[in-house]
Amino acid sequence: MAKDHGGSPKHAHLETQRKRLTYIFCVSGLCVLFYVLGSWQNSIPETNKGSEVYSREVGCTSKDTVVVGSRGSSESGSSSSVSLDFDTHHQISLNNTDSVKTIPPCDMSFSEYTPCQDPVRARKFDREKLKYRERHCPKKEELLNCMIPAPPKYKTPFKWPQSRDYAWYDNIPHRELSIEKAIQNWIQVEGERFRFPGGGTMFPRGADAYIDDIAELIPLTSGKIRTAIDTGCGVASWGAYLLKRDIVTMSFAPRDTHEAQVWFALERGVPAMIGIMASQRLPYPARSFDMAHCSRCLIPWKEYNGQYLIEVDRVLRPGGYWILSGPPINWKKHWRGWERTQEDLKQEQDSIEEVAKRLCWKKAIEKGDLAIWQKPINHIDCVKSRSIYKTPHICKGDNADAAWYKDMEMCITPLPEVSSSDEVAGGELENWPDRAFAIPRRIRSGSLPGITAEKFNEDNDLWRKRLTYYKHIISPLTQGRFRNIMDMNANLGGFAASLTKYPVWVMNVVPANTDHDTLGVIYERGFIGTYHDWCEAFSTYPRTYDLIHAGGVFSIYQDRCDIKYILLEMDRILRPEGTVIFRDTVEVLVKVKAITDGMRWNSKIMDHESGPFNPEKILMAVKSYWTGEPSPK
Repeated sequence: MAKDHGGSPKHAHLETQRKRLTYIFCVSGLCVLFYVLGSWQNSIPETNKGSEVYSREVGCTSKDTVVVGSRGSSESGSSSSVSLDFDTHHQISLNNTDSVKTIPPCDMSFSEYTPCQDPVRARKFDREKLKYRERHCPKKEELLNCMIPAPPKYKTPFKWPQSRDYAWYDNIPHRELSIEKAIQNWIQVEGERFRFPGGGTMFPRGADAYIDDIAELIPLTSGKIRTAIDTGCGVASWGAYLLKRDIVTMSFAPRDTHEAQVWFALERGVPAMIGIMASQRLPYPARSFDMAHCSRCLIPWKEYNGQYLIEVDRVLRPGGYWILSGPPINWKKHWRGWERTQEDLKQEQDSIEEVAKRLCWKKAIEKGDLAIWQKPINHIDCVKSRSIYKTPHICKGDNADAAWYKDMEMCITPLPEVSSSDEVAGGELENWPDRAFAIPRRIRSGSLPGITAEKFNEDNDLWRKRLTYYKHIISPLTQGRFRNIMDMNANLGGFAASLTKYPVWVMNVVPANTDHDTLGVIYERGFIGTYHDWCEAFSTYPRTYDLIHAGGVFSIYQDRCDIKYILLEMDRILRPEGTVIFRDTVEVLVKVKAITDGMRWNSKIMDHESGPFNPEKILMAVKSYWTGEPSPK
């Protein structure tokens, strides 16, 4: 075996104290030999026993080995973790070598590219029910083999909570909303910054005052309402101001003529996705949200026999609320300003009231510009009412949670059976924050094979240990550097739960068609998330996440699609100088690292938090700051 840098006796002695794991990865005619050496030095704290990673280029037909570098070693032979740069800056840093296949930047025209919501591709699809605005992803031969560039003057976004109110103009250079929605106080341009006053079409006094009005009608501060969904969210000010009431909102809006509504929301540090109510189910499980909201969201609720309200009913929890403001509510006052006839608006409201009645909802209250309905806590009376209301019927034999490329149903999603009329279907959830660590009802009922209450508690313990380790190797994790976090393979939502006391939110992703559909459990814990297939692009704009956690993702997908394109998608949605935590086997991480080294990412393979003998390892990566070239004038 070739000696380490000089082959001193100290190094030779150290070799006898280490467990050696050797892996070879061949690419482009070269083989890279990795020795992952776990130190046994007692002087290093358990949480800081980082691996030494030695990379050696080996000609595949040659017996000779050439040392091309070592990371993590010191003169004394002790092991230490390589420090990755978590400090934000604004200078281009390239660190390419001849042995790495560099992936080039895309043209600046792709700076705002959303692969599955591309406006050009969308024009090819049916406009009925706005199908053309749904997800339509590029085929394999259309995938970009380049990295999406940031705008030339890109700046690190403001930290939360300042980001709720401000964003840099250069990061999302679009003034359209500030002009089109100027009267409604959505967004204003102030020099090189955007300011978000918190206004909305139906809340000119601001989202805070509007939410106060809602709080007078339903309980927003008791912890009973934790998860909300905002359909047609605009710049998500409703969700932004609910956060201080410990209510987390899944806000969504289509990519449309207003340019970047969802992008502004995410730049503000507010949860949001590109999405639309069209022909397919929303990508969330049944009984997910305590509250649903539409403030002049332009969804035709009365059309298609009330199909969109039927879908809201599917994702709304037993006893949950649906809030509607804007047309046709309070039409007697607003009909002239809405430029519609009184007869038309009255007919629309009557139709909505009729659909709600057929869904067994009760009108809780209508006051001023707000109307609120409540879903029943069980379906005992609703089943009986089918003798009066023949449509919509109760669905039979359908997986209510199935929501990935699945068409909306024209039937009522049945609630779990109960033994009495005052029993909450599926079980009543604890109030927030106790909900986060209480045994979820889906686990208590045994509806998830192999996942027991004991395993749930073990998972929570596991994540407490992992977070302790992460905080040691990523100190900015708890210092406000990160705000928008994604867990690509969220399992039971343990990562999100471990972060509840920090100023972050987590988009929990459960891979579509998984054997263990845990997204319903995540929602029952009071967190939000979505289904997704990582062989496709995610429904978000570029540069919208600060930190991505990828535990076991590439073991799942490496035989299904080219992992290079998954990594390019991660690069697209990751902000410059964002961080990724990979957890997987060494063989998989070596493949991942070989690609990310050509993506201007700085990375290091490290030991598992339990020590060097665990076959699972951690790859820590930081995306370098770089931008595209400005367009020639």
